[in-house]
Amino acid sequence: MNHPHPNGATPRRLRRLDGTPARVLVVEDEPDLAEVLSAVLGYEGFEVRTAGDGAGALVAGREFQPDAVLLDVMLPDIDGLQVLRGLRADAPHVCVLFLTARDAVEDRIAGITAGGDDYVTKPFSLEEVLARLRGLLRRAGMTPARTAADPLTVGDLVMDEEAREVTRTGHVVDLSPTEFELLRFLMRNPRRVLSKAQILDTVWSYDFGGQAHVVELYISYLRKKIDAGRPPMIHTVRGAGYVLKPALS
Repeated sequence: MNHPHPNGATPRRLRRLDGTPARVLVVEDEPDLAEVLSAVLGYEGFEVRTAGDGAGALVAGREFQPDAVLLDVMLPDIDGLQVLRGLRADAPHVCVLFLTARDAVEDRIAGITAGGDDYVTKPFSLEEVLARLRGLLRRAGMTPARTAADPLTVGDLVMDEEAREVTRTGHVVDLSPTEFELLRFLMRNPRRVLSKAQILDTVWSYDFGGQAHVVELYISYLRKKIDAGRPPMIHTVRGAGYVLKPALS
């Protein structure tokens, strides 16, 4: 089971020198994977743009001016290594993390020799991609945001993301790292019905293999801690998913 934040640590969001979010271009021809990567990076505070082929990547690189690129090596039109050279022609210092199904040593060497900064092979965990991406951006001079985000608040439920503290009606609720990530996703989408697949994609990994029972299990854990003895906030929408909303008084 893969969690975006190992050991319960909350990474501080990376910013450009002007204070705006770091920009990441996702170049991936598998639409489902591109969507998941885009959603998770956006959830983590990055500004994201996607491209499904090499030509689109080169256009987006010029227009979007990303700080980092997640670049699939196997694209339908232009080889990823050629795309890399085109991106670097316009932006010599952009960070590039290759995504590929290839795992042969010679392919890794070719990618790094061509100028790639790092390399992950599919299937990969989102945790690994995020960790490597943050490492590249920090080495490139990106700095964490200096101001703590306002607490997430839904009704009488409050989450301090920096302190990793959750309270309901002022009482501290102790959560495991996975429970915290699940609740954070729910709280960032209040009153929105989230499917099991969306939850798995974001809280665990894109390659979840239909493990829907994991979501059911952790929702039950959260209910025992958040809703026990109180008006319920976490609701099941039959056939659709789950929704978090302020309790009815």
